[in-house]
Amino acid sequence: MESEADGLPPDRRWPAVVVLSIGIVLAVLDTSIANVALPTIGRELHTDAALTIWVVNAFQISVVITLLPFSALGDSIGYRRIYSGGLAVFTLGSLSCALSHSLPQLIASRAFQGIGAAGIMSVAPALFRNIFPNRLLGQALGLSALVVASSSAAGPTVGGAILAVLPWPWLFAVNVPLGILDFLLAPRLLPSKTGHGHPFDVPSALLSGPAIALLIVALDGFAHRNPPLVTALLLAVSAMLIFVFIRRQVALEHPMLRLELFRIERFSLAAATSLGSFTAQGLAVVALPFLYQVAFGYTPLAAGLLLTPWPITIVVIAPLAGHLADRYPPPLLATGGLAVFSGGLALLALLPAHPATADIVWRSIACGAGFGFFQAPNNRELMGSAPRIYSGNASGILATVRITGQSLGAAIVAVVLGTAGASLLTHSLHGSTEFEVPLRLALWIASAFAGTAALVSAFRLRALRSVRASG
Repeated sequence: MESEADGLPPDRRWPAVVVLSIGIVLAVLDTSIANVALPTIGRELHTDAALTIWVVNAFQISVVITLLPFSALGDSIGYRRIYSGGLAVFTLGSLSCALSHSLPQLIASRAFQGIGAAGIMSVAPALFRNIFPNRLLGQALGLSALVVASSSAAGPTVGGAILAVLPWPWLFAVNVPLGILDFLLAPRLLPSKTGHGHPFDVPSALLSGPAIALLIVALDGFAHRNPPLVTALLLAVSAMLIFVFIRRQVALEHPMLRLELFRIERFSLAAATSLGSFTAQGLAVVALPFLYQVAFGYTPLAAGLLLTPWPITIVVIAPLAGHLADRYPPPLLATGGLAVFSGGLALLALLPAHPATADIVWRSIACGAGFGFFQAPNNRELMGSAPRIYSGNASGILATVRITGQSLGAAIVAVVLGTAGASLLTHSLHGSTEFEVPLRLALWIASAFAGTAALVSAFRLRALRSVRASG
């Protein structure tokens, strides 16, 4: 008989997985669902199209600056409480987005919605770990990877489909009934394990949030050619806050961020591998919809459909990879997956000027297969190497690395386009070759990030061979 200390009983696992998956899908989907709607939102709200990027930025910045505080709070008071609170805030934020009548109102609502999304995402991997027994950790994180990766990649597809039949407020209104249902079910079905009860360090939260936010704003400003002095000042302040934050964590008995986790080689290499791979994914998810629409002349709906093979392949591969990670070395699976992912991105960069649908589809399948084989085993390595009592902290680091990587990827696309003198947001989305070269370059950079992540992951294979040799 398995106790709740090592997972829920079998008859309670799958209802809990469904409840948790609904919240993750809502939170992750809204990270990218608005991307494809930015031109429409700018036009209908009668505002400068270039400013609409803050509909995306406000959400992402709110998520990034609150992920670590929420994960630490989850370790203290319990993961279910943080998840339920995040779900309530996210649902209210979605309703506010749907009712917005001006761009400032929409941006403020998206920032509020992002705080709720962070509450959900910060503790989701920790909840998966508590739903399943330790012997099935790979399977659990395979499901988590499936939900996260497919939701993230499917954002433009879902957004394009909604915009094809409904006005843009429905991008957010559809969250409300699902959010209410999930909020009612979560207290009954999710594991009720309490936290360690250590006090929450508010000063650390106040340091970490602005540090990460300033870093993202600086990258965005560089991409939009802000004065170099302003960008340098923002980066300097961010670096100073990060330094003070780290010094504080070292000095505290119960820090917000458990830096000792990074002394675990398996954990730190898994985190570094995740950062590189999600930066690659962020580059591709931003660049590909615009490549299909601007350079190849597809409609938003058609562009979204062309991205669909990627998440569908992840849906098929991620559970299999998670199952295999319980039997074979996760670094081996992750490294092979990243190599395939890097090759798939390079193949997308090499698409002909007028590609057939089949040319796009099989390359997207290669990307999905590689990413699917990477994510679940790598997440198993990261979460499995952390002590269970700090599952929330590990969960928050995992989510922070993912969102930071995706945000960095999006910023790099903007930098590439800005350097080339291109502005997608102010360009009419009809077939044009003007942006084709910088968008292809962005895909090459994505391939390089994935390849570098594969090399970092390969270091774990050397360590694995050393352990076997000494054994």
